[in-house]
Amino acid sequence: MTQDDRLTPAEPWWKGAAIYQIYPRSFQDSNGDGIGDLNGITRRLDHVARLGADAIWISPFFPSPMRDFGYDIADYCGVDPIFGTLKDFDALVARAHALGLKVTIDQVYAHTSDLHPWFAESRSDRDGDRADWYVWADPKADGTPPNNWQSVFGGPAWTWDARRRQYYMHQFLSSQPQLNVHAPAVQDALLDAMRFWLDRGVDGFRLDALNHAMHDPALRDNPPAPDDGKPRTRPFDYQVKLYSQSHPGVVAFVERIRALCDNYGAIFTMAEVGGVLAETEMKAYTAGETRLNSAYGFDFLYAEKLTPTLVAETVARWPDEPGMGWPSWAFENHDAPRALSRWCAPEERPAFARMKIALLAALRGNIILYQGEELGITQVDIPFERLQDPEAIANWPLTLSRDGARTPFPWEADAVEAGFSDASPWLPVGEENLARATSLQEADTESLLHFTRAMLGLRKTTPALRSGRLDMLLSDGERLLFRREKDGQRILCAFNLSSKDVVWPKGIAAEGEPLVAVNGATPALLPAYGALITRDVTP
Repeated sequence: MTQDDRLTPAEPWWKGAAIYQIYPRSFQDSNGDGIGDLNGITRRLDHVARLGADAIWISPFFPSPMRDFGYDIADYCGVDPIFGTLKDFDALVARAHALGLKVTIDQVYAHTSDLHPWFAESRSDRDGDRADWYVWADPKADGTPPNNWQSVFGGPAWTWDARRRQYYMHQFLSSQPQLNVHAPAVQDALLDAMRFWLDRGVDGFRLDALNHAMHDPALRDNPPAPDDGKPRTRPFDYQVKLYSQSHPGVVAFVERIRALCDNYGAIFTMAEVGGVLAETEMKAYTAGETRLNSAYGFDFLYAEKLTPTLVAETVARWPDEPGMGWPSWAFENHDAPRALSRWCAPEERPAFARMKIALLAALRGNIILYQGEELGITQVDIPFERLQDPEAIANWPLTLSRDGARTPFPWEADAVEAGFSDASPWLPVGEENLARATSLQEADTESLLHFTRAMLGLRKTTPALRSGRLDMLLSDGERLLFRREKDGQRILCAFNLSSKDVVWPKGIAAEGEPLVAVNGATPALLPAYGALITRDVTP
């Protein structure tokens, strides 16, 4: 694909897009080793295209020792043999584009693997060319780490290195040393890696943990976190991460990323941002026309309950105003427990799942569906002896394993390992999800899979839903009502987020043309987890 083929249209392809996240280890195994791979993704892209997604986002597939399953990168410009080859990646991109799907991939700029050649060189010589490519610091006089910073996965954010006789920083595993993204040479190298993938036809990037990319060079101690009454399972939870992350210098680096991507046309850039400053940083990273296209946080991913108040307050932070960035939303991903397991009782899941998909499809912003969400996949309980997640192993049993949301995709209910692999997979498929297999749902026109296709199709063909403004009309303990509007088209979206029937206040429900009625909803009554989307014909 040439740059001329990717010129930005009047409304860029990504604005309001439905993005389908693929966790490659668990999507489809093509070579019988029990681990998903790039050729497996290519084989199953028809499923994503039929779903109605605009783009895929592929989690890391780069060379890695896999201590954090790909988020510890040893080479930014390659493919790990577990997943295939660069030729396989090129074939995936070609097939995706033939199906009308854009391809976005992860970029991880906060850290590398400790097996990356950059780190090997940096740790070998305090005066070498890459000596300052990572965050190094001398010990205190008593030999202890330079400050009180703690890592996400437990313990100090510093590990001693005898080669340099210094500590190196790591915000996650000790095998994930922190890049010094303050250094212009490091930024140049990361942009070169981005250019490598752009030249291979990639259409966008999801920037992992971007607010972790820079730290306070003065290495000031983080202040203690106020007690919010929630249980603290890690030392990391006891601090406000004021200095170990969230440095304002990230914004200038973001502008360099955007400038590079603009040279390639309509390239989509989306940041993952977490922590107490997420809202501020998401807006800073996406403000105006010289920064990233979008960002998403953890508003829904770690919420214990989906409520009208949560939705109303979250979307209100992103008004349709000049200079305001464009948000993205996810209810599930590879790091968070499956939403149906968090948000409703088992007997409520079929009804709740349909309402949830309708709500996601109605939100203003880009929407991200995690593989299996269209099937209503639930969290699998992984026994300790099968755990792969390093954080869960280290904090067992207090940290919920991320493995439960990373289990293999159930394609065929009656096939070996649900059609994912001919071999024993790296994680169990989960017996509870066999009844939700694609093969069964394809045969049932009333299934969640067919409903998800219908909702994504409605969103794609309804300008007000895809990219219109959102006006919140009502949110209380159970009810949520908002209007989407664009170029004179007005759509009313009503949801009951409770397990009991609700009625609407007089005059607030529309009598317009019904587009979607979920779980028996009517303009007068929304039954448990009912939803109604109508054309608004009120004056």
